[in-house]
Amino acid sequence: MNAIIFSAVWGMVMMFCSFLVSNKSMYRHIAAIGLLLLLVVNVLDSNGVSLLHIDAGDMLVYTRFGYLFNSIAIASTLIYVLLTGKDIERLGNYVAEYFVLIFFVLCGVAILSAYNNLLMLFIGIEILSIPLYILTGSDKRNLKSNEAALKYFLMGSFSTGIMLMGIALMYGGTGTFSLEVARTEAGLYKGVSFLEIIGLLLLMVSMCFKVSAAPFHFWTPDVYDGAPAVFTSFMATIVKAAGFIAFLKLCYVRMTATSTAIDWQLLFAIIIIVTLLFGNITAIFQQSVKRMLAYSSIAQAGFMLFALFSLNEYANKGLLLYAAAYSLATIGVFAVLVKMKDVTFEGFNGLAKTQPVLAAANTIFLLSLAGIPLTAGFLAKYYMLASIISTGHFIWLVVVAVLFAAISVYYYFRVIQSMYFKTGEPQTETVTQSFKIGLMALAALIIVIGVYPQLIFNWLYF
Repeated sequence: MNAIIFSAVWGMVMMFCSFLVSNKSMYRHIAAIGLLLLLVVNVLDSNGVSLLHIDAGDMLVYTRFGYLFNSIAIASTLIYVLLTGKDIERLGNYVAEYFVLIFFVLCGVAILSAYNNLLMLFIGIEILSIPLYILTGSDKRNLKSNEAALKYFLMGSFSTGIMLMGIALMYGGTGTFSLEVARTEAGLYKGVSFLEIIGLLLLMVSMCFKVSAAPFHFWTPDVYDGAPAVFTSFMATIVKAAGFIAFLKLCYVRMTATSTAIDWQLLFAIIIIVTLLFGNITAIFQQSVKRMLAYSSIAQAGFMLFALFSLNEYANKGLLLYAAAYSLATIGVFAVLVKMKDVTFEGFNGLAKTQPVLAAANTIFLLSLAGIPLTAGFLAKYYMLASIISTGHFIWLVVVAVLFAAISVYYYFRVIQSMYFKTGEPQTETVTQSFKIGLMALAALIIVIGVYPQLIFNWLYF
């Protein structure tokens, strides 16, 4: 609860700063301080030290898992602001408002990690989504940004309508908005009504849209490509991970209870295969690194879907580790991408000679996304595959996932090849010494997590 309240309050503080503080560079410092305080508040809350005690009426339930994800999301956002804060300042005259929207997004993230009611799920999704529509179209001078914002808004509104219809049908089938349903009366499928099944299917479609899982992914490439790169990294990481956390809780409570009526595992297996196929194959043919990363984010969503398929301890650990590994690596890749004046593969030619620090850090980020050993991305993929093996079903899905992971290595290594094995004169923005230090620190953190993942897992038990 403290994370929800504090993120909303600090968003209001940033709103007042927009006209009380004239120095634009101060906004990112104020935002960084707010994120650091938000992280401290969340950690204290997870250890039983609450600043505010508010009875949520069982609509919000706080768990160690949810607190840990909040910490990962807030820490990733703090790193994001520290690395790309200066680039956000260059977008226009509404810098403070951009940070306001980021804090409101974190408010939605905190709700999604703790919701225990379908109405709170809807509220969390909307608080998360509406600021993103604005951030997507923040570059008003760019027609692609305007188009992306309009497309995102229209498709997001359509998926919200589907979600509301699903929630209404589930309420009609169970008589409650709570996730927990007491099944005392025999319905069509052993206490599971037909309306609840249809409602769950509609809700699954809406959530697949939010996490860009195929075949509901079609908005993702255009929106990620059209949005300013500094906001694309935020949308593709913390926001997507929050969607998966919400989706995971829905699967644990409602979908397992209705497994006698419909084979959810088979349905998720089909979605996983289609998502991996489309994301990886289309990423191969892209000529823009930014658009390639947009398609690769769809492929990464395919791996995160394994947690929803398995629903076991490996899946829980794997999704948390994946949220951390994928967020950190993608934030780093986009931080480098923002500095490039040419975001095509040719624009990276010879970067290792002109900017060796950027090239080295970018290589580690790409290796983590590809799942190469000694990086956090490798263990994240390992836990996802282990979660499937532990179920004893659909073992062939592991083979399919490994094949697609091997395919992903190709397009990630294309960037590394351009940086180290091709000649050119890449044009970059001004790169400060502090930015280089931040990149290398982030790259080192990815390796440390890849070697010692207990840094994250210990929070679940101690």
